[in-house]
Amino acid sequence: MADKSRDDSSSVLHGKYDLGRVIGHGTFAKVYHARNLQTGKSVAMKVVGKEKVIKVGMMEQVKREISVMKMVKHPNIVEFYEVMASKSKIYFAMELVKGGELFSKVAKGRLKEDVARAYFQQLISAIDFCHSRGVYHRDLKPENLLLDDEGNLKVTDFGLSAFSENLKQDGLLHTTCGTPAYVAPEVIGKNGYDGAKADLWSCGVILYVLIAGFLPFQDDNIVAMYKKIYRGDFKCPPWFSTEARRLVTKLLDPNPDTRITIAKVMETPWFKKSLPKTIQTKEEMEFDNFEREEEIGAKGKQAETLNAFHIISLSEGFDLSPLFEEKKREEKEELRFATTKPASSVISRFEEMAKALNFTVKKSETKVKLQGHERGRKGKLAIAADIFAVAPSFVVVEIKKDSGDTLEYNQFCRKELRPALKDIVWTSPADNSTPA
Repeated sequence: MADKSRDDSSSVLHGKYDLGRVIGHGTFAKVYHARNLQTGKSVAMKVVGKEKVIKVGMMEQVKREISVMKMVKHPNIVEFYEVMASKSKIYFAMELVKGGELFSKVAKGRLKEDVARAYFQQLISAIDFCHSRGVYHRDLKPENLLLDDEGNLKVTDFGLSAFSENLKQDGLLHTTCGTPAYVAPEVIGKNGYDGAKADLWSCGVILYVLIAGFLPFQDDNIVAMYKKIYRGDFKCPPWFSTEARRLVTKLLDPNPDTRITIAKVMETPWFKKSLPKTIQTKEEMEFDNFEREEEIGAKGKQAETLNAFHIISLSEGFDLSPLFEEKKREEKEELRFATTKPASSVISRFEEMAKALNFTVKKSETKVKLQGHERGRKGKLAIAADIFAVAPSFVVVEIKKDSGDTLEYNQFCRKELRPALKDIVWTSPADNSTPA
């Protein structure tokens, strides 16, 4: 009998997933090809033996990996679907990435610089996203970078990752971990280190390996190798371009205080060169087609009327959404406010804001969409505003994220949107707090 909590789980596993051949294995886990019987979709099933993990005291590490994988959803990070458990095993259902490890590509010989750059751009995008969520990978190496069918890079193996909550009082991480050849000098030391800067060092070693075809710091004697790492003692082969050599040198700076940051990496000419012509996301295509679709579907359509439930929910005192939503109010992806200004004035206000921020704006009589030009951590940020007429002189505006990263959207709302709309928001005479 299948246990709904998934605690007694071989039946649940076999009831939902058909396990196939082994496609990879490590010290504590085997990875199987599996098929979701409900959807027919192939997945990678990582199976960890509980006894083995408990014996070596790694249960916390497994729990941490589960927490991290749930948090980090990004096109260049292996997607996590669900976790199940039986009495003896833990099962991770994850995205099946079929193109193999980036390591096996490099093992056949060094990559051309423009190919290495394309992989590096995707790696930096994924790591920047992790850091924005307070997650540091701490074991970046080509073996933990997989490729999908189309050659897109996918970061995996968050078993050694750390959260910003793991920081000691000095604001630094203190656990020595990672693979020796890819580890930053400050990690080897005992004084603590900044997880973001340590990840950047590892990215530097990866970039060097991709273009050179071999490691920057090599020695049969591990102590001698560590000395080279401490000194930043490496040389770029002659086939490195000047810009690539400059960037690698800034990444492999043994002093974490002067080492280049991710933001600065993204600004370097070498990184920006031939940035991939990003395929438009579904949301971006919808944004481009917005006005044409509105014209076809909503010719002469007037602003929709709201029902009583919507109107009641405008009052802070009667906001019933917490009953139905798990998210905290400040994390909600929707804002709603009322105004005594006509719909045309509301649209004009959005247009002014778009102009000031260099956003593209699309509009109809009852809807406005704004889209940023810069690509964020999850594509271009876009917001949509629906305008509802409650009465001729009373309008309700509902704003939500249309595409992009939630964190960037929340910052945008706090820093740009609320201040720009503040003076047109209606507040009830009894309560001067803003419903938005």
